[in-house]
Amino acid sequence: MISVENLTKAYGAQRAVDDVSFICEPGTVTGFLGPNGAGKSTTMRMICGLTPPTSGRATVAGVPYRRLGNPGRHVGVLLDASAQHAGRTGREVLALAALTMGLDTQRVSARLERVGLGGASAKRRIRAYSLGMRQRLGLAYAMIGDPAVLILDEPANGLDPEGIHWMRGLLRDFADRGGTVLLSSHLLREVEVIADRLVVIGNGRILVEGDKEDLLGAAGTLVRASDPAALEALLQRMGLTGTRTADGSVLVPSDPQTIGPAAAAAGVVLLELRPAGAGGLEEMFLRLTAGTETGAAAR
Repeated sequence: MISVENLTKAYGAQRAVDDVSFICEPGTVTGFLGPNGAGKSTTMRMICGLTPPTSGRATVAGVPYRRLGNPGRHVGVLLDASAQHAGRTGREVLALAALTMGLDTQRVSARLERVGLGGASAKRRIRAYSLGMRQRLGLAYAMIGDPAVLILDEPANGLDPEGIHWMRGLLRDFADRGGTVLLSSHLLREVEVIADRLVVIGNGRILVEGDKEDLLGAAGTLVRASDPAALEALLQRMGLTGTRTADGSVLVPSDPQTIGPAAAAAGVVLLELRPAGAGGLEEMFLRLTAGTETGAAAR
């Protein structure tokens, strides 16, 4: 399991990640979503021990990444598909990884075949690889040690439709066999297909997180009032907890038929009242991140 507890990373007065908490459980794929600059990569780097947090902690199987013995046997990481030495071949990259982890190099050929880089592709220098081929090699590298956890930052970048379909099956099979996957991606429709849980981050803060079906299938109601404080007080009296979205609306876990009459009776003027979630993950994502500093750039 991956556990992130109150992670914060500040650069001077700027908080790149601000009090982020979530968990990724065995047997699940967690989609980690957010616009460019939202804090996804920084969070993943803190989980992997590459960036020290200002406060908070992250553990894998209850242990900080830096304390794991032979970490590649426990956690497979792909944060940058272009991080490998450009002068080495695909086979050399995996062979060195196997030697470093104390593994039999005989497994290298099978792992290259599994990601579609067998034969002549295994003998080519990394500098001659396309981005999609580097992504495939990065996945093979991440999985060479048979880890129980995968942490992947934009692994579908550069993959063609067939490659994306292949990767989806690979990760789904990994999770179905009990593995834990934390997956960052801008391909929302692919994440919607493969993910079991969702974590959406914006401006360094968690905007929403939970089971995909709960978030999309029972998304609740979007409400906006002329007096936000009056709306908040009404929701408290109704025993409901609203989640404020980036565009100023409030996502309420109830239906319009319940909220509308209650607001009218309380004299709360509503400017918006409509079901949320009908457009799937893409609409939810755009709604949550609309108006953020990085949201416009991501679109």
